[in-house]
Amino acid sequence: MLKWTAAKLIRLLSSEEDPTVDHQEVKEKKDVLIQTSVKPTDVSIYYPMNTTVEKLPVYMNLHGGAFIMNSKEMDDVYCRRIANHTGCAVVNVDYGKAPEYSFPQPIQQCYEVLQWIRAHSEELGFAPEKIMIGGQSSGANIAAALCLFLKERNEPQPLLQVLCCPMLDFVTPHADKPEPDPRRAKYPQVANFMNRCYVPNADLEKHPHASPVLAENVEGLASALFIIAEYDAFHPEGKAYAEKLEQADVPVRKHVFKDCYHAFTHKGPKDKAEEAWALIEEAIKETVSQKQLHVSH
Repeated sequence: MLKWTAAKLIRLLSSEEDPTVDHQEVKEKKDVLIQTSVKPTDVSIYYPMNTTVEKLPVYMNLHGGAFIMNSKEMDDVYCRRIANHTGCAVVNVDYGKAPEYSFPQPIQQCYEVLQWIRAHSEELGFAPEKIMIGGQSSGANIAAALCLFLKERNEPQPLLQVLCCPMLDFVTPHADKPEPDPRRAKYPQVANFMNRCYVPNADLEKHPHASPVLAENVEGLASALFIIAEYDAFHPEGKAYAEKLEQADVPVRKHVFKDCYHAFTHKGPKDKAEEAWALIEEAIKETVSQKQLHVSH
């Protein structure tokens, strides 16, 4: 009860930043409630404004928020932009927040959303063989974990995983991470509290679905794009996971943004955020093009 009350207070005190990109109109925004074993799940589907493709590639977006706060609406403007700039449909997922929905429930929930996307591709106008996934911070953790979960089940990987400022290590206490933000550095217990909301059982911290950086077998995972901020407590774990994937011959793109802090894609500086979103869009388009080239041959 105390944990839930504290989490609720943090949610109330948190404030969303002004978007770093402009609002764009899309052809259609469709809100859908998907039934999953974890909870009914709200998703928003964005259809790009100008496309002649009959079956659209799909990008599944998972927002950030330290596992306990925010909603899919914080990424509305970014999903609109991704849809229009890539020609993909974007599925924006409002996954369950801790402590009400702790590890591994959001991973199972997102897995079932992915299965729903595949099962309903025909009616939605999607190309089920062209699905990509990505997220920011906690959302990136869930995206990485979902790829590992799919690997364990011997199910198809997405074509691409986009890991933006990813939090990938629950084992290392936040106080031992290189936190440059003086407020976060002064009160690491706040970060530890949020971590404990998501992974309440310390024995699970080493589970690769909680801490993907500790995964031993990463061969065959989806190709990855890493967006890393230079001044981010999660910089080392993002870099380490990128190197682990590279060593396993997983195609990796890694971009470290100088003089940037955690969540800069949403908080700015605006020019760096714009550059990061452009890189994400470029990676999505290149991935789809490579898939089309492979199929044509």
